[in-house]
Amino acid sequence: MAFSRFSAALTGIAAALAAIAAPAGAREDDLRATFDSTFGTKARAPKSFDAVYASSFQQRIAQLADPARGRIGVAAIDLATGEEVAVLGDQLFPMASTSKIAVAATYLEMVEKKKFSLTSEFPLMMPVASARFSSPKAPVRAGQVMPAIDLIEIMITRSSNPATDALLAAVGGPAVVNDFMRRKGIKNFSINRDIATLVRDDGEFNPASYVDKRDAATPRAMVQLLAGLHRGEFLSDESRQVLLAAMSRTVTGKRRIPANIPLEARVSHKTGTLSNTSSDVGLIECPDGRVIAVAIYVTGQGSKQAREERIAAIARALYDGFAVRAQSNPVKNWANAPYGNGG
Repeated sequence: MAFSRFSAALTGIAAALAAIAAPAGAREDDLRATFDSTFGTKARAPKSFDAVYASSFQQRIAQLADPARGRIGVAAIDLATGEEVAVLGDQLFPMASTSKIAVAATYLEMVEKKKFSLTSEFPLMMPVASARFSSPKAPVRAGQVMPAIDLIEIMITRSSNPATDALLAAVGGPAVVNDFMRRKGIKNFSINRDIATLVRDDGEFNPASYVDKRDAATPRAMVQLLAGLHRGEFLSDESRQVLLAAMSRTVTGKRRIPANIPLEARVSHKTGTLSNTSSDVGLIECPDGRVIAVAIYVTGQGSKQAREERIAAIARALYDGFAVRAQSNPVKNWANAPYGNGG
C-alpha cells in the first residue's frame, strides 16, 4: 500500500515536471492542479451551517414551528412505529392547564393504593379576589362538595380550575405531583403553584421571549406522560380508562389539535391557556390503529386565534407525516393497539 502511494506521488511529480515546457501561465496552473490532485490540497467549499433535517416531514414541522413571532415547542411520537419528531422538544414552556393530566394521574394512583376512592368527596376550591403577587398563595374558599370522579371529569373536559385545586389539595400539593412524575422517570416537569395562584399572578413574564421554570414542562416530558398513560405503564387499566376517557370528551380547544384532524380519527386531549400562550397535548388515534402522542406549546404569534391556528396546522402536519412514514414502513398488529377510552 505504501509503495502504491509513493508510485502515485512520483507519477504526479513527473507530470508536474513535464508541464514545465508549457507556457508560463499554463505551466503554473497545470503545476498547481497536479500538485493539488496528488496531495489533496485543493481548496474545498466551506461546510454549510444551514439546518439539515432527516426528512421533508421533519422540515415541514420545523417550518410550522418557526419561532419568529414567539417560541413554539413540539414533540410527537407514533406509538406504533416509535418514530419521534421534536422542535424545541427539550425547552421549558408554561404548562397552564395541561398540567391537570398529571394531577388527575396522581390522584388515580392514590385510588389504586386505597388512600382514596373515585367516590371520595372534596370541596371545590373557589378563588377569592386578591391583588396580584399580594401573597405566596392566592386565597381560596371551600365551595360545592363533589365526588372525585366528577372533579376529574370537569377538570379535564372543561378545564375547571376549582376542581383541579380540590384534587391538588387532596393529594398533598404540587410536590406530590412532581414526585409522581419523577417516579415514572419523567424529568423537566414542575408544578410550583396551585391553579388559583397561577391564574392570579399570570402575565409576570412574556413566555414568547422568557423561559420561566415554574409550572413548566418540556414538550418531550408531556409526550412521555401521554405515552406511559396510553401504554398502561403508569396506572392500572381501570385508572387509565378513567383519565383517557375524560380526555376523549374534552370540550375546550376545538380549534386546536382536533380542528384539522379527519373525522375518522379520534382525539383525546387537554388544553392549556395563559397570557400570550396556548397549548394542547393529547393522543390521536388513527383509523389504522396507530396512536400518536402529541404535545404542542405555542407562545406569541400576535393573538390567541393565531396560536390556535398554528396548533391545528402542526397537529395536521404531524398526522399526515406520520401516516406517510407508516405506509413506507408498515408494522403489523396496529389494530391491536389499546384505545384511549378502553374500547
